[in-house]
Amino acid sequence: MASALSDKLSRLVKEMRGQARITETNVSDMLREVRMALLEADVALPVVRDFVARVKEKALGQEVMGSLQPGQVLVSIVSKELAATMGEGVSDINLAAQPPAVILMAGLQGAGKTTTTAKLAKHLIEKRKKKVLTVSGDVYRPAAIEQLKTVTAQAGAEWFPSTPDQKPVDIGRAALDYAKKHFFDVLLVDTAGRLAIDEVLMAEIKDLHAALNPVETLFVVDAMQGQDAANTAKAFKEALPLTGIILTKTDGDSRGGAALSVRQITGAPIKFAGTSEKLDGLEVFDAERHAGRILGMGDILALVEQVTAGVDIAAAQKLAAKVKSGAGFDLNDFLAQIQQMKQMGGLSSLMDKLPAAMSAKAGHVDMERAEKDIKRKEGIIHSMTPLERRKPELIKATRKRRIAAGAGVHVQEVNRMLKEFEQMQDMMKKMKGGGMMKMMKRLGGMKGMPKMPF
Repeated sequence: MASALSDKLSRLVKEMRGQARITETNVSDMLREVRMALLEADVALPVVRDFVARVKEKALGQEVMGSLQPGQVLVSIVSKELAATMGEGVSDINLAAQPPAVILMAGLQGAGKTTTTAKLAKHLIEKRKKKVLTVSGDVYRPAAIEQLKTVTAQAGAEWFPSTPDQKPVDIGRAALDYAKKHFFDVLLVDTAGRLAIDEVLMAEIKDLHAALNPVETLFVVDAMQGQDAANTAKAFKEALPLTGIILTKTDGDSRGGAALSVRQITGAPIKFAGTSEKLDGLEVFDAERHAGRILGMGDILALVEQVTAGVDIAAAQKLAAKVKSGAGFDLNDFLAQIQQMKQMGGLSSLMDKLPAAMSAKAGHVDMERAEKDIKRKEGIIHSMTPLERRKPELIKATRKRRIAAGAGVHVQEVNRMLKEFEQMQDMMKKMKGGGMMKMMKRLGGMKGMPKMPF
């Protein structure tokens, strides 16, 4: 949906240049494009109709102010209504309850409930400083309990044991009793899913909800489901008092329809979005920022947050001080810069958050190839001795052949990497004595942006 809607609206903005007023004709032209983009994105038809009607009502007859053009005004209206459809602003998770606050995870099999449970545990531990216990009530799916045990350990939370021969309600009550006695702040309950809605599933989760009285009942839905997401959301809404939604797999080949459909159908706010398979790949959902991504405006705030979280500030300042003092920039420093990029999520993750216009300029870059190239450089440097990394000038023909063999690449790859290193080394030399600080200030122009030493 993001690229389709962004492309259609960008084309319309260009076509409407020079028009002094928003008219019924140009509004109809725009809405036709918007309607097609939303339907292609698998947004539920009732949601599309309601959305188009709201945009039309707000757009007709609106005057074009100042230097704005009609197309820009219409895109602004669409952006606001997209955000309104997905829920205004941010809706944080509610933990206002006598500890432990019980959070029930509901959804179909395959939506990613178990992994999302661990991601949420990690988020609550790191961002909210909570003591978290997880338990699995999925007694049907093979290895579901063991899977939760594994990912819970990775998230740094505690896992409560359960077995397939127990009843989910008994498991839930035992876990709640344990959480109370051991002073846990939050109990996350992973529930069983099915491949489709059935009476047994709904009866079981209703009983579990009644027994635990959770402060949050979160509906976990696969962003790639499209129209099916709307039907699933409706069924769960009728069975449970949903308090929030978590969208998973938003980084996949998703057309984005679920984000628009489930919010309107359930009436529950989207609270989180799964952005990668990693346990830290869960971000608080911001409707306005997500609308910006859909329209190709990017998400610079998320980019700043990602860079801030991924950059080792102490290491960056250490390198800046080293370069300023006149000490040489060596291959260890070059390797550290490559590893910083990986910590920030890689090139593709950063590019996803840039506005479409900026991304388009780099559109000729093959991201997958660029990521592999970064890994290749890392492998080449790891194949060097500590002395070679400190003194790259020692690396002559014989050493290059040994390094290439160790990294599994051709000697030409080693030469290319060394040439890139020399270019960066020259740049660092030019920054000695104040030039470095000036560049860091320019790069750190946005509030909260770390001063990057490259």
